Amino acid sequence: MRARRLLRPRSGMSVLELLIAMTIFSVIIVASMSFFQYQGRAFSRGNELMALEQNLRYGVSSLESNLHTLGINVPAEQPDLIYAGDSVLAFNADYGTKDPGDVFAVYYDAGLDNAAVSALKQADRFQLPLTSFYYPDTTYTVNDANSPAETIIFFFAGDTTTARTDDYALYRQVNHTAPELLARNLLHTGTRPFFEYYEVDPDVSPDSAIQAVPDNVLPLTHSVPIHGALADTAAAARVDLVRGVHVQYTTTSGHTGPDEQLRDISRLIRLPNAGLSTPRICGNRPMLGNVGFQAQRKYGSEDKAYVELTWSAATDETSGEKDIVRYIIWRRTSTAADWGNPFVSVPAGRSTYLFDDNSVVSGLGVTYYYRLTAQDCTPQLSEMALSSATVP
Repeated sequence: MRARRLLRPRSGMSVLELLIAMTIFSVIIVASMSFFQYQGRAFSRGNELMALEQNLRYGVSSLESNLHTLGINVPAEQPDLIYAGDSVLAFNADYGTKDPGDVFAVYYDAGLDNAAVSALKQADRFQLPLTSFYYPDTTYTVNDANSPAETIIFFFAGDTTTARTDDYALYRQVNHTAPELLARNLLHTGTRPFFEYYEVDPDVSPDSAIQAVPDNVLPLTHSVPIHGALADTAAAARVDLVRGVHVQYTTTSGHTGPDEQLRDISRLIRLPNAGLSTPRICGNRPMLGNVGFQAQRKYGSEDKAYVELTWSAATDETSGEKDIVRYIIWRRTSTAADWGNPFVSVPAGRSTYLFDDNSVVSGLGVTYYYRLTAQDCTPQLSEMALSSATVP
């Protein structure tokens, strides 16, 4: 008789085993989710950090590449550095051109705005962003053509697109065209300004080390229309002594609290062309022409007398060689043996001129004689124009 095989019932998972398996599986799922969330946050923070570094370096790299061109192909009468403030910096350079045959500009770009490839004229005078300073006060020319050196402005302005009140955006502007955004989410580094400056000491050797410009004397401005004019000295010329710009700021990821990431950058940018003289070649003796030079007695406050001197631009300022740098005025009385030294120098760059001589003496009936001459960049002096006024 064949033996029967006994079939044992197959046992399944007990409730306890199922609970244990589900618990282990849940722990694995939670751990995996936590890991992936951590990885996601790390990836996100990595992207933020990369964007932070790019934002940090792009702004200062733009500043550095532009500032290295300061003074390039700038005519001698046009200043290099115009405005040096704690958050605004403006200078002249032949940076961009639309002319493929222009070998003097730094970059060629056919798509540039026509208003951004040459110097502004006096008629285009405008207010620099975030300042009370207007520029230019005259029209700069080279061989009867407008100067090719445009004005480049960098400035930090409060960022109104964020909820924060302490962050800034960095902009670049050429002449009076619309500003270009370079970077945002920028903060002051501690209590330091965005821009600091270093200058040479005019009283020591030009090879001496540069020194920091005190914050309390900023802004430095080129307030004299003609660079290198007799009036472009002392405090008015201090901006010409700047040889380096220290830029510093902090970038933020835009978050607040523990999620905020911060990075600092600080760089001293040398101005290699600052202070270099531009060769100037002048031709014949300057022509003064009929400038209508006139001296008139006037009365000011409390009936104090003064002499008002007026004249128009010389022939060689508005036409001809266009090389007039300044006007020089001498003064004498009838009792003086000769004209002596010049009385005053007035920078060129205007269509009409006015100078008030407030140093005349009233009550003596003295007649004051004045003579005017124009000077070019050789320097040579033009013929003279004469006028006089009697102060009772």
